[in-house]
Amino acid sequence: MLRYSTPLLLSPLHPIRFLHVSRPLHRSESKLTRPELTDRISRLLVLQRLDALSNLSFDFSDGLVDSVLRKLRLNPSACLGFFELASKQKTFRLNVKSYCKIVHILSRARMYDETRSYLNELVGFCKNNYTALFVWDELVRVYREFTFSPVVFDMVLKIYAEKGMIKNALHVFDNMPKYGCVPSLRSCNCLLSSLVRKGECHTAVLVYDQMIRMGIVQDVFTCTIMVNAYCKEGRVSRAVEFLKEMESSGFETNVVTYNCLIDGYVGVGDVEGVERVLRLMSEKGISRNVVTYTMLIKGYCKQGKMGEAEKMFREMKEEEKEGLVVVDERAYGVLVDGYCRAGKMDDAIRVRNEMLEIGLKINIFICNSLINGYCKLGQVHEAEGVLMRMVEWNLKPDSYSYNTLLDGYCREGHMSKAFKFCDKMLYEGVEPTVVTYNTLLKGLCHAGAFDDALRLWHLMLNRGVDPNDIGYCTLLDGLFKMGDFDRAFVVWKDILARGFTKSRVAYNTMINGLCKLGKLVEAEEIFDRMKELGCSPDGITYRTLVDGYCKVGKVEEALKLKETMEREAIVSSIEMYNSLICGVFKCRKLSKAMDLLAEMQTKGLSPNVVTYGIFIAGWCNEGMLDKAFSAYFEMIEKGFVPNVIICSKIVSSLYRLGRIDEASLLLQKMVDFNIVSHERCLNKFLKDDVRHLNILKIADSFEESAKFFSLPNKIVNNIAIFGLCKSGKVDDARRLLSELLLRGFGPDNFTYCTLIHGCSTTGNVNEAFNLRDEMLKQGIVPNITTYNALINCLCESGNMDRARRLFYKLHRKGLTPNVVTYNILIDQYCKIGNTSEALKLKDRMEEEGVAPSIITYSALINGFCKLGDMEESMKLLDQMIKAGVHTDMKKFSKLQNMTQMRFPSSGIVSPEPVILDDCSDAEGMPDNYYMSEAVRGLCSSLLETQDTFSQSHPKAYVPLSSLEVLYLEPRWRYMEPRESTEKGMYYYYMCSSLLKILSKMKLELHFFSIRDKKILVQTMLSREIPLMLVVNLQDWFGYIDLDMH
Repeated sequence: MLRYSTPLLLSPLHPIRFLHVSRPLHRSESKLTRPELTDRISRLLVLQRLDALSNLSFDFSDGLVDSVLRKLRLNPSACLGFFELASKQKTFRLNVKSYCKIVHILSRARMYDETRSYLNELVGFCKNNYTALFVWDELVRVYREFTFSPVVFDMVLKIYAEKGMIKNALHVFDNMPKYGCVPSLRSCNCLLSSLVRKGECHTAVLVYDQMIRMGIVQDVFTCTIMVNAYCKEGRVSRAVEFLKEMESSGFETNVVTYNCLIDGYVGVGDVEGVERVLRLMSEKGISRNVVTYTMLIKGYCKQGKMGEAEKMFREMKEEEKEGLVVVDERAYGVLVDGYCRAGKMDDAIRVRNEMLEIGLKINIFICNSLINGYCKLGQVHEAEGVLMRMVEWNLKPDSYSYNTLLDGYCREGHMSKAFKFCDKMLYEGVEPTVVTYNTLLKGLCHAGAFDDALRLWHLMLNRGVDPNDIGYCTLLDGLFKMGDFDRAFVVWKDILARGFTKSRVAYNTMINGLCKLGKLVEAEEIFDRMKELGCSPDGITYRTLVDGYCKVGKVEEALKLKETMEREAIVSSIEMYNSLICGVFKCRKLSKAMDLLAEMQTKGLSPNVVTYGIFIAGWCNEGMLDKAFSAYFEMIEKGFVPNVIICSKIVSSLYRLGRIDEASLLLQKMVDFNIVSHERCLNKFLKDDVRHLNILKIADSFEESAKFFSLPNKIVNNIAIFGLCKSGKVDDARRLLSELLLRGFGPDNFTYCTLIHGCSTTGNVNEAFNLRDEMLKQGIVPNITTYNALINCLCESGNMDRARRLFYKLHRKGLTPNVVTYNILIDQYCKIGNTSEALKLKDRMEEEGVAPSIITYSALINGFCKLGDMEESMKLLDQMIKAGVHTDMKKFSKLQNMTQMRFPSSGIVSPEPVILDDCSDAEGMPDNYYMSEAVRGLCSSLLETQDTFSQSHPKAYVPLSSLEVLYLEPRWRYMEPRESTEKGMYYYYMCSSLLKILSKMKLELHFFSIRDKKILVQTMLSREIPLMLVVNLQDWFGYIDLDMH
C-alpha cells in the first residue's frame, strides 16, 4: 500500500484537537501551587507588568488559562493581554473554552472589534456542523457561568450568516430567545440575505415571519431582501403585494428594491411587468442606475431580442456621457453573454473589444460566455484559445471554464483532448466536479467507449465525488446502448442504494432502456416499483412504456396504459399518440388509427410532421397511395415541410408500382425544396430502388431523370449500375450496361470498376477479366483502381499465384501499386497463414515509399495472432506506434479484438477478420491510447485463460515477456504526447492492466518475482503521472504488497 506523508504545516487542523494541544504544569518546574500561580499572574497582569511574567517558571496549560480568565473576567484589558501572550506560545494552543471566555469578557466591556476578531477566528476553526454546534454550546455554558450580556450570540449569528453556515445560523436564531436575547435587525438582514443567496428563499420567508413575531422592526434593506426572495421563488405577484404593503407603512423604497422587482419579471419573461415597474419608477422620480439597465439588457437577451438589447445598451452609454450612470464590466458581460447564447460571436467579440478599448478589464464571466458560445457552434479551437488567453488577462479558469471546454471536445468526439484538459485542470489546482465527470461520461458513451465510461465512473466514486441522477442516467443509457443488461441492473441497484428513489429521470431512463431492448416485463416491474417508492410517473414514463408496447405489437396493452394515465389526470402528448398510431398501423388496424387521430384532435392536439409521416408510411405499406397523397397534400397545406423519410416512402412506393414519371417529379420537388441534394437524392433512391424495376424501364427513365436533376447521363447511369451491384444483382447490372451501350452510353473507369468489384463478390473471375478486355476495346485504359478490383477478385477466389503475377506486371503497365493494392494481398496472405510473404510485401511497399496503414498492420497482427506468434504481433504493434500510424475508434476496436486471443489446447483462434476499408481520411486517435487499449486486451485475454493453463500445464510459462517489456524504457520513448499529463493518463491504464495480471497470475504460476513487480511500479512512479491516477492503483498495489513510500 502506498503511503503519503503530508507536511505538518500543510495538514488541516481539526478545530477541537487543534485547540486542546498543551503541556501540563510540572511540579519540578515550579514550586507554586495552581491557585498561587494564578494569583501571582493575575497581580502582574493587573499591574500591567507583562515582562515580569517571563521570570515565573511555568508552562501554559488549559487549566491555568481558564483560571486566570475567570479570576480577571472584570478586567478586560488584563485578560486580553494574557490571552494574546498565550496565543504566541509555540508549544501551546488555546482551546474553545478559552476563546468563548475571552469573547464574553470583551463584549461585556463593549470591545466589539476585538470580540468580532476572536469570534471570526473561533468560527474559522469549524470545519463542519458538529464543531460549530460545539462552539455554540460552549458559548452558552460560559454565558451561564459569567452571567454576562448575551450580545455575543447576536455577533456569532451574524458571523455564521456571513460565512454561509446557514444551519448553524438558524440554530442560533432559534435559540437566542431562550437566553433573553433578541437578534438585531442587522444580523437578521444578514441571515435573510445569506438564505436568498443560497437559494433558500422559502426559509427566508419563514425567518421574516419569525422576525415580525419577535417584534423586530424591518427597514428598507429588509424590504429589498424579501422582494428579491419572492422574485427568486417565482412569486413576482407576491413581491409586488409585499412592496405595496411596505410603502403603505411608510417605507421609502429605493432603486435597489425596484431592480429586484425588474429582475423577477425578467426571470419569468414578463415584458409588460417590466414596463409597469419602469413607469412606476418614473412616477416616483427614481432614476435608473447601471443595474437597472443591466437587468433590462439581460431580459432582452433572454428572449433573444439582441437588437433591443443593443439599443438599451446604447441608451445607457448616452446617459453615461451625461454623467447619470457609469457603465461597468457587468453590463458589458451581460451583452456579450447574450450574443454568445444567440451564436453571434462576431458581435460578442466586437462588444468585448469595445470594453477593452475604454479601459475596462475583462472578467471570468465574459471569458466563460465566450468559451460557451464557441463550443455551441462547434468552434472548440477558438474556445481553447480564449482559455489560454485568460492567463494574459490575469484570470484563472474555474471549473465552469474547463467543464464547458470539455463538453465542447466531447460533443466533437475529441476525447483525447478532453482528457488532456482534464489533466490540465487538475494540474492547475481546479478540482473536477460531478459536472466534469458527467461530461466525460457522456462523451465516452457517445463515442461508444462504454468500458472506458465504466472505468471513469468507478474512478469518480473512488475519489469521493457523489454522483447525481444525470451521471447515473448517462451511464445507464450507455449500458443499454451497449446491450449490457446485467451491468445496467447493477448500476440501477446502486442508484436505489444511494437514495435516488424519487428521481423520476432515473426511472424514465431505466424504463426507456428496457423497452428498447424489448424487456417489457422488467420495464413493468420498474414501473410498479417506482409507484411503490412514492415516485409518481409522469407523461414521459407512460409515453415510454406505450412506445415499447407498440414496437413489439402489444397495442391493446398500450391502449390500456393510456387509459390508466388519463385516469390519473396526466395529459396525453402528441408523441404518445404518434406511437399509438404507428403501433395500430403495424397491426393493420387502420380504422383504429383514424379513431386515434380524431381523439387526439378533440383534445386540442394538432398533428405534426411526424404524425403525417406515420400516416403516409402506413398508407403506402397498405398500397393505398391515394390516401397517402391525401395526407401528403394536407400536410403541405398546413405549412409543414416534408422530410426525406416521408418523400422516400412515397417515391419507393411509386417505383414499386412502376409509376416512374410521378416518382421522378417528386424527386425533383425534393431537390427544389432543398430537402436533399442532387447527388444524395439519386444515390439514395436510384441505387436502392432500381432493383425493383424492369431493366428496360430503368434505361427508359434515365434520360428524363438526368434532365430533372441537371446532371450528366453518365452519373445517373453509374449510380444505377452501382445500386444493382450493391444489391448482388451483377447479371442485371451487366444487362443494363449492354442496354445503355446500345443507346449511346459512354462508360468510364468507374462503370467497369463497379462491375468488376461486383464480380469479385460473386467469385466470377472470368467475367471480371472479360470486363477488363471490354474496357480495352472501348479505349478505356484501366487504372490502379481497376487492377485493385481484379487483384481482389483473384484473392477472393483463392488464385493467389495469379494475383501475385498480376501484381508484378503493374509496373510494366506503367501503374504504381498503392496502399490498397498491398493491403489486399497482405490480408489474403495472412488469412492463408503465409505471413512470411505478407512481411515481404510490407517491406516492398516501404521500399517503394508507400506508408503502411492501420489496415496493413491490423492484417499482419491478426495473421501472426492466428499462428500463435504473439511476440511478432507485439513487434508489429511497436512498429506501428513508431511509425505514427493512427486509427479511429471503430478501426481500433477491430485491432483490440484481434489482440484479445484465446489459447485453447487446439490452438489460437482470432475472433474477427480484418475489414479492408480505406482509413486515410479517418481522424486518428493518439497512438498512446490504442497502445494501452491493445495491452489491456492482451491482459484480459490472458486472465481468461489462466484456469486452462494452470490445469493442463501447472508449471507452464505464459508468454508475457513481450508485455513486460512493453512497460519499460524502450517502449516509453515512443510515447511522446504534447503534455506529460496526457502521457501519465495512458501510462496509468497500461500499468494498471499489467499490475492486475501480474498480481493474479502470481497466485498460481509462481514465476514473477517481487523484484520484477517492484521495477515495474518504480518505473511507473518515476513518470509525471497525476496524483489522482496513482492513488487509484492502490488495490493492485495491495495485491503486490510493496513497502514503498
